[in-house]
Amino acid sequence: MQQRTFDSYEEFWPYYVAMHSRAATRWVHLTGTLTGLAVTVYGLTRGRKRYAAALPLIGYGAAWPAHFLIEKNNPATFGHPVWSLRGDVQMIRMMLAGRDRELAETAAKWLAEND
Repeated sequence: MQQRTFDSYEEFWPYYVAMHSRAATRWVHLTGTLTGLAVTVYGLTRGRKRYAAALPLIGYGAAWPAHFLIEKNNPATFGHPVWSLRGDVQMIRMMLAGRDRELAETAAKWLAEND
């Protein structure tokens, strides 16, 4: 799929979700991000500033292979890093709130309209 351009985050959001159309990809993102966050918080509470690197290393280290291996697409981060970070936070919040089905529906709708 070619790189797309967007005029706003609201326009980008359904695309971002579509790039995470498979539940396994979303769950790998959630697991990587929360694990990286936990390691970062642990390290910082112990006065080990270098542990702050755990969040991006573990988070992206889990998420990017999921795109290549599960979704068979490139991470949206490559073309839209800031909006992708915001999208990741929004997606994880929705998953933690039990709204994964809504994400799947948003992805399916965007893919049906744009593929």
